Amino acid sequence: MPENLREKMLHEMEHKGIFEQVQNYALAYADTVYGRNVFPNDDAVADLDKFTEVLPRSTGEAKAILKFLNQYGSPATVAQTGGRYFGFVDGGVLPVSLAARIMSDFWDQNAALYDMSPLASKLEEICESWLRELFGLPNKVVAGFVTGSSLAIFCGLAAARYRVFLNNNWDINKKGFYGAPKARIIAGQQAHGTVSKAVALLGFGLDNIEWVDTDSEGRILPSKVPELDENTILILQAGNVCSGSFDPFDEICTKANKAKAWIHIDGAFGLWAAASSNFQHLTRGIEKANSFSLDGHKTLNTPYDNGIVLCDDKEALTHALHASGSYIRKSENRDGMFYTPEMSRRARSIELWAALKYLGKDGVDELVLGFHQRALQFGEELKAEGFQVLNDVVFNQVVVACDTDVLTAQTMQNIQKSGECWAGGAEWNGKVVIRISVCSWVTTESDITHSVRAFVAAREKAMEKY
Repeated sequence: MPENLREKMLHEMEHKGIFEQVQNYALAYADTVYGRNVFPNDDAVADLDKFTEVLPRSTGEAKAILKFLNQYGSPATVAQTGGRYFGFVDGGVLPVSLAARIMSDFWDQNAALYDMSPLASKLEEICESWLRELFGLPNKVVAGFVTGSSLAIFCGLAAARYRVFLNNNWDINKKGFYGAPKARIIAGQQAHGTVSKAVALLGFGLDNIEWVDTDSEGRILPSKVPELDENTILILQAGNVCSGSFDPFDEICTKANKAKAWIHIDGAFGLWAAASSNFQHLTRGIEKANSFSLDGHKTLNTPYDNGIVLCDDKEALTHALHASGSYIRKSENRDGMFYTPEMSRRARSIELWAALKYLGKDGVDELVLGFHQRALQFGEELKAEGFQVLNDVVFNQVVVACDTDVLTAQTMQNIQKSGECWAGGAEWNGKVVIRISVCSWVTTESDITHSVRAFVAAREKAMEKY
């Protein structure tokens, strides 16, 4: 037996037993995930208490630890990689992208600098180029690869802040906000909560947001957009988190360009419509914007932790996210850390590259169209069962309600507890609603019909109580 910790770990690496063990667990999970409860049952959740203990003093046994994790961890996972999870716009996962992620985990690359990982640097370049092509964006657009669209919004607005202030001869990095000229933030009333979060983190102040009225689908009303100027940061939305609606980009962006305002488009899941011949009309005019935030792990179905910021002002993005140190050696190649707030970070570009290379343009188009078709089916079958569908299903989102708010809320709780499928709740135009997000390649027509039956059963159970 190994005598010390280093020898023990070398033994584990050389003999591969624990990796074979985990591979078996992972493949067994993949075999059962499509048929298991979508949300863990009460016993599985209760068993999570078994993880509660004081920090062990002595070194453990890897195989026993992994067995414990699988025994009590696996049953308590949410089956979002299956076909009947419709919550929080959580995408499924493409097999090739998942496999690339597993391989890259063994490589454990730090994507901060070219000198740390030439592979990560090269694949970031490739993904950047492919994303420009897919979305029809100018060649000057650059990309940063972050955790998710929450951080991507932060990066895009940080670049906007840098440029707006620099246009007023004010270096925000050096001088800060004290005595700074005023910058304006304009956003629609239906902007995602992460927009407000980024505005607050960047020091603009939530009270300074100029909110614009929206229509019944959550789209900004162009006639309500105030006069813009070069000190304005205008935030638009591709894919309302409830209805899936898209702001009228062409009209508003044309107006904003004339005023020399900065335009940021929050497109966490909806921007991928621009990559589809069937849905490009929803994003007409986005090429006039300056920055964009989106996720690979939503519509594209990469593994989680795969967000992207796109920006047409490389100087603004890299200066806003600037980092320096005598030990940081810039190269003639792409150094990823200058496009994100993070220095050390994993090489997210690997599974993103795998997804894009596998799907190609036609595959992305087919993926997006499939989500829409299943969302339309969901809405139509629910209507046939007497549910109210409160939005125009233009993309992958369906907003559903029962006859009363109380009945809707209880029906949703019953659905979530059933294990048959899972959808979340929200408030929409003053009503309590069930929010359905179709964004997994696994979801089939039969999954939708199965889920509709679960909705009907959940409503019947709720009506018995009320």
